[in-house]
Amino acid sequence: MPVPHAHQPPLTDAPPPPRYVLIGAGAIGVSLAAELERSGHHAVLVARGAQLAAARSRGITYARPDGTRTLGVPVHGGPDELELREGDVLVLATKTQDAAAALETWARQPVVLADGTRTTAGERLALVTTQNGLETERIALRHFATVIGGVLATPAGYVEPGVVVAAGSPFVGIAWLGAYPDRALPLAEDLARTLRDANYAATAVRDISAWKLGKLVASSTFVLDALFPPGALRDAAAELLRQETLGVLRGVGEVSDLGAALERTGAAATPVAVPGHAYGGTSTWQSLARSSSLETDYLNGEVVLQARLQGIDAPANAALGAALRDAVDRGLEPRSLGDDELRRIFPALSGTSAGRDPAATAPRDAVLVGAGALARELEGPDPPALLDVRWALGDPYGREHHAEAHLPTAVYVDLDTELAAPASPELGRHPLPSIATLQASARAWGLRQGRPVVVYDDTAGTSAARAWWLLRWAGVADVRILDGGLGAWKAAGGELEHGPGGPSEPGDVVLSAGHLPTLDIDEVPGVAAGGVLLDARAGERYRGETEPIDPRAGHIPGAVSAPTAENVDADGRFRPDAELAAHYAAVGARDGIPVGVYCGSGVTAAHDVAALATLGITASLFPGSWSAWSSDPARPAAIGAHATTQTEAVHAG
Repeated sequence: MPVPHAHQPPLTDAPPPPRYVLIGAGAIGVSLAAELERSGHHAVLVARGAQLAAARSRGITYARPDGTRTLGVPVHGGPDELELREGDVLVLATKTQDAAAALETWARQPVVLADGTRTTAGERLALVTTQNGLETERIALRHFATVIGGVLATPAGYVEPGVVVAAGSPFVGIAWLGAYPDRALPLAEDLARTLRDANYAATAVRDISAWKLGKLVASSTFVLDALFPPGALRDAAAELLRQETLGVLRGVGEVSDLGAALERTGAAATPVAVPGHAYGGTSTWQSLARSSSLETDYLNGEVVLQARLQGIDAPANAALGAALRDAVDRGLEPRSLGDDELRRIFPALSGTSAGRDPAATAPRDAVLVGAGALARELEGPDPPALLDVRWALGDPYGREHHAEAHLPTAVYVDLDTELAAPASPELGRHPLPSIATLQASARAWGLRQGRPVVVYDDTAGTSAARAWWLLRWAGVADVRILDGGLGAWKAAGGELEHGPGGPSEPGDVVLSAGHLPTLDIDEVPGVAAGGVLLDARAGERYRGETEPIDPRAGHIPGAVSAPTAENVDADGRFRPDAELAAHYAAVGARDGIPVGVYCGSGVTAAHDVAALATLGITASLFPGSWSAWSSDPARPAAIGAHATTQTEAVHAG
């Protein structure tokens, strides 16, 4: 039997290693091709236009912080120059606006199988996407049976034909890969391992859609980088955009926090100096610098689309998209606009330089405002909107009380109809309103995007806290409760107005759900067992001695009594921090453990949430509260003054 020559590879039935076909020779495509080549993987690059001409005339220069080299992978001008074979992996590295044409073309290309038969790329080969936004994967599924969605964060730049600068360090880039639609797929794990070989911090995930949404939150700010130089006002605009985008996308699905994920792993691809080359900026900055087509319709435009599908608006994203189109029409250079233009595009920033920054204030000052401080703010250049939320069980005359006397410019808010949805046994007496309904109400109150809000009542903040919590939950960052309410304002000599009142103009605020934590009814026992669950009702209702309104007496097993009345002094003002801290420490509520709060119907529980917030403690609200819990006969009810465990509870019904 002949013996193989020593240099011949052993005979094997194992398939050859995959070849990666990078379709698109911009910053992403070239970086991937260069790093796959460097790590010993087989890659080919497909280029067009000036980049193809440069590759054929002098090669493509690939610059990294540790040196510059000429790309050694084969470069082709299109599918007609390349024979696809079984095992190839297609990586689409074009911009989103070019994806549809490329996908249709490549999906029809023939693929030669091992037995010599032919099929098409769309039927046989896996496609990996690298685009920002949400559109490419949806298009790809029309043409390819196997789609791997990719989320890439790569500080790489392509401005000059034939030159790509990849400035990321220590990793070239960060990547999340997963099957689309979401599911487990071994190929995604294989691709992640390959990219880790190629100096990417790559992770395979089963929920790539959540990561795509998370990247879109970051990508929504790319136009700011393209149009404006760095600065404090640009940072404020970026935060406004991120919050609006996050609120809209939470209505689409779960949104992964890319920054938090990177903090957990320690992975980083930080732009650093590349000798002899400048990195520049984001992909939108690069496109504007090259005068090439822009992907903004699939970034900010996607946010606008998703908002409209939900029946809401995304004005910041819409305004920014329009500003970029105008800049292109005017032939503006990158980063040539200033702060005045930022304020024109985002009216909410008009008072930023002199306004309050709720994120930078002490916890108590971010929740409460005194009567004297409020009077000064009302006389200032950026006065807060005032909401009169007078309401109490058994007193349906809040609107009449408002007409008799109210703080100047205050608008009346009806808790039953505007801060709650219709009651039901399943959801309780004051369910949360839909975000679309709440936004319509808030605009009718005159709330404007970025404008501070102060809420008040005449019952020690117990109903105003509902408005405070609901607006904060809906994404209004700067909402405070008038400490001591109407009584404190009168005691300070504050002026009062009479008559029904109303806003001077309709508002434009954009709301989105989920900015404060909530508990659903099935999550409540877990908080009682693993943290602390506070019952904000009066002690006699907690103990089950009386129940004037809900189906059963008692409390949720494991809950601890923490009546809202104990949060305030005899004048209805919140007690000093030291007293509140001692009070909540006594019932076991502290930072670092799960804290939940409920009451009768989810109204006064917000007062406990607010009191805890003044101490820097975050608590989750159970909106249905006892009215929902006690309406379900399968839920146990505890009686007495102690925090009965689940197993000790008495089941009723």
